Amino acid sequence: MSQSPDRAAADRPVPKPGILDISAYVPGKAKVDGIEHPLKLSANENILGCSPRAKAAYGAAIDQLHIYPDSRATPLRQAIAAEFRLEPEQLIFGCGSDEIFHMLCQVYLEPGDNIVQGEFAFGAYAIGARACQAEVLSAPEPDYRVDVDELLKLVNDRTRLVFIANPGNPTGTYVGGEEIRRLHAALPKSVVLVLDGAYAEFVDDPAFEDGTDLARTSDNVIVTRTFSKLHGLATLRVGWAYGPADMIGALDRIRQPFNTSIPGQLAAVEALADKDFQKASLDLLAQWRPWLAQQLGGLGLSPVPSATNFVLVGFPTTGPKSAQAAEAYLASRGLIVRGVGGYGLPHHLRMTIGLEAHNRAVVEALADFMQAG
Repeated sequence: MSQSPDRAAADRPVPKPGILDISAYVPGKAKVDGIEHPLKLSANENILGCSPRAKAAYGAAIDQLHIYPDSRATPLRQAIAAEFRLEPEQLIFGCGSDEIFHMLCQVYLEPGDNIVQGEFAFGAYAIGARACQAEVLSAPEPDYRVDVDELLKLVNDRTRLVFIANPGNPTGTYVGGEEIRRLHAALPKSVVLVLDGAYAEFVDDPAFEDGTDLARTSDNVIVTRTFSKLHGLATLRVGWAYGPADMIGALDRIRQPFNTSIPGQLAAVEALADKDFQKASLDLLAQWRPWLAQQLGGLGLSPVPSATNFVLVGFPTTGPKSAQAAEAYLASRGLIVRGVGGYGLPHHLRMTIGLEAHNRAVVEALADFMQAG
């Protein structure tokens, strides 16, 4: 393949078209100037930490740091297959589920192709697509919820991937299993439906389906999951996906051979087995998620109904009580939340649900903010 004349004649290396148009991912803030130990509620991390069993497994791996990891992640593969009743050969692992999104884009997108997503979709999808010189088509999300019909309106003969985070980030809303199956049935068989289940464990509605049954019986559905949220292993970057054997085989051809570490694999196995820690994490949400939404609504704010470990909160669109002013005020009180203007939500903040003291501190600070001046 020949280079374009402009790049070939340049006096220094020039990125391929589109790369410099990508907006780099910006993670949630972790520091506040002048405050030594702020409370970080900006990244949807598990406020309880992680499983004690996972910590022990991580520590026990210290004598293996000179060894390359098992490229097949065999113990973790077996544990996930047993836990979710999946075919082990139809699993693939990544450095977080983010890497799997990028692998999907590399495998299925050519310049001029497109992906379809919701307007408030997780930013990693678009980054992966644009890196492959593909177009990103974003469908409206009425009431902050993915709309199947709006997605289908955008699907055309250059669509190769449809991404849905279910539940969504940063919205916290979800799509029921019946709607997901309706979307799949209407898609061309050549289009891959990607169901990002990073927050799937937090949904308690019986109408919700995680997508694994659909992936088992379809040639074009892949489900991704992560150990970063419920299991609290965000720093270890362990994600996985389940899908048709042909798709998994194609992804495996470009997967970096040692993309998950020995400590990460072993900690993930133990985290998956620690049902007590998982229950404690879910019980915390069951108690404080509705309380936080009720309290925020009582302050005149607009919390979006959430099925996750965070709440998206709407602020007035005019006047001094803006989301940006609230974010700054909370930071001055040592409370870090996430501004989501980069997701097209300039009048909202996203807040991780914390322990009782954390949640009460947020509500107290926002009450002072709303009443001040």
